[in-house]
Amino acid sequence: MPGPVTIRPIETKGADLKKFVDLPFRLYKDDPNWVPPLKGDATKKLIPGKNGWLSHAKQQLYLAERDGRVVGRISAHIDTLALEMPADQGFGPGTGQFGYFDAEDADTAKSLIAAAEGWLKDQGTNRVLGPISASIWEEPGLLIQGFDHPPTIMMGHNKPEYQAWIEGAGYKPVKQVKTYDLDVTKDFPPLIQRIVQMGERNERIRIREVDKSKFDEEAAIILYILNDAWSDNWGFVPFTQPEIDDIGVMLKPIVYNDLIRIAEYDGKPVAFMITLPDLNEAIKPLNGNLLPFGWAKLLLWLRKPKVKTMRVPLMGVVKELQASRLASQLAFMMIEYIRRAAITRYGAQRGEIGWVLDDNQGMNAIADAIEAQVNKVYQIYEKAI
Repeated sequence: MPGPVTIRPIETKGADLKKFVDLPFRLYKDDPNWVPPLKGDATKKLIPGKNGWLSHAKQQLYLAERDGRVVGRISAHIDTLALEMPADQGFGPGTGQFGYFDAEDADTAKSLIAAAEGWLKDQGTNRVLGPISASIWEEPGLLIQGFDHPPTIMMGHNKPEYQAWIEGAGYKPVKQVKTYDLDVTKDFPPLIQRIVQMGERNERIRIREVDKSKFDEEAAIILYILNDAWSDNWGFVPFTQPEIDDIGVMLKPIVYNDLIRIAEYDGKPVAFMITLPDLNEAIKPLNGNLLPFGWAKLLLWLRKPKVKTMRVPLMGVVKELQASRLASQLAFMMIEYIRRAAITRYGAQRGEIGWVLDDNQGMNAIADAIEAQVNKVYQIYEKAI
């Protein structure tokens, strides 16, 4: 008979942190659609001082053990900026989160969730959202649809059993986020092509590539549009400078001028679209390790990536234009220009758009108009404690 499960808090250093990072490599070793993260990157995300998000958040990590063997993990965390957001936008006062959730069985899952809830309650929270690993900008939600293909860069993957275990712990669905699959080798429907052509004849519109040599300047423009465009969205928490610095370090190697566009209207930046080659295609064979030769393979790939998939993690239009026809026209133009570059210069065959909130009518309408199909659905849960 197996022994009882023991849950214990751990520090973000030493052997316990390594066990926390290593556990998914064993749990998912036979799952062909799991993408092993680079262990160094996965470790840095958990360490204060190395993750900008933790400059305004606090966390507690837990390991579950049985008979001397690690059988589960979870994080409990509180984003202090999220506490300041309006309650009707998802977070708000008294809200904590759990994330990095993995377990071998239902009993382990129940014990881990209870431990996370206990810590959050001791910190003064009365409501839990999860799983969110760990910022809303990273991997929000539990995968509930789309287990048959790997996630793209910065998207999560988990076992199907987790849904029943989380719901069995008393959690109720509160929000869904979706990703859309798009065959980029096909031209868009005639109506969309006409909208793009009309935009090209409008001298007030300019769709330009970013200039990577002016990375900080371009990033500031995109951040300004993002914080304006997304400020009313469910779950929105503004980026801080430490997070921006981290994202710059992480994304700069996979930023290519022709895959990121800024739309200007009368000379003013009003919209943007970020597209990234799917780094997961390059790192999956490395099994989490850059040594001994993984770094060389990755460096070679980064010089001129050839990928099947491109991901659009972020796009936005300033709020003053969001209810106008111009907003969708700019979006279609940016998507079309990037689609052309993705095919001709990078060999892409498909694109993935998202994540997109289930009630984001504008973005969902754009995806429908270009005949994109939902390929993954992630569920965010809540529970009063």
